[in-house]
Amino acid sequence: MPRPGSATVRNRRLAAELRRLRESGDFTGDDVAERLGWSASKVSRLENARQAPRFADVRRLLDLYGVEGGYREQLLQLARDAVRRGWWEAFSDALPEPYASYIGLEIEAEELWQWETQVIPGLLQTEAYAQAVEQGSHSTEVIPPSRVDARVEARLERQSVLTREHPLRLSAVLDEALLLRRFGDAAVMAGQLRHLQKLAELPNVTLQVLPLEGPHPIATGSFTLLQFPLVGGMKFHDVVYIEHLNGCSYLEEETETYRHRLSFERLRAEALGPAESLEQISRTAREKWIDK
Repeated sequence: MPRPGSATVRNRRLAAELRRLRESGDFTGDDVAERLGWSASKVSRLENARQAPRFADVRRLLDLYGVEGGYREQLLQLARDAVRRGWWEAFSDALPEPYASYIGLEIEAEELWQWETQVIPGLLQTEAYAQAVEQGSHSTEVIPPSRVDARVEARLERQSVLTREHPLRLSAVLDEALLLRRFGDAAVMAGQLRHLQKLAELPNVTLQVLPLEGPHPIATGSFTLLQFPLVGGMKFHDVVYIEHLNGCSYLEEETETYRHRLSFERLRAEALGPAESLEQISRTAREKWIDK
């Protein structure tokens, strides 16, 4: 069974290739618009993945750029795949658009490196912990109860990437503060820490804890580095995803993604090893959250 695809990533890949082809052919956006009878804004939307490409439009662009052979077929297949709907679109009323876009990237990724300082990462959350996190967000965002339930359901659905046929490889470094910061009651926290220990048994999941004792190796907050496989014979560049109060940011420029790669490697080197981290998680659950 093939890995579930993401229109988000495939659309972005196709957009990047179309932009590269235009530039290498010495066309401006206005040139393309004039040749094809389009508006310049349509060309821009296609090249920046703000508009899902119609198959016929992609074919006309490839004709204009003189693209033939196997490469043409790869791009046309991306165009076919780019309009496929993802499961998360069923939750569109409850999920902010940037978060829905992130789910598309996460599904397509083959490896994910995550540094987290605020909450247990969504891929590792129990239902009770996720519910408590979403309910806590009411202090800064008005969310009807039905949407809270939908967001939790979507978060649990996301977790299938860890157990699918070709599972996502996840390496997470957790600030020790996450083990101590309470969401829900003590039972919720104890259950969450037990869940972390269980997930760490998966061969594709590596968990490490950065202890509070000792210097902080990098001066940055949480971030996620997504890495992608070849699709249609093409490689998509790394993407860094950063959440903040007003939404999120994506970093795609190679210098920035490489800086975050180096930062994560530094965090991983300074954190407890996987076995020591599991001991720390178990000890915290036992001493902090059991029978409280």
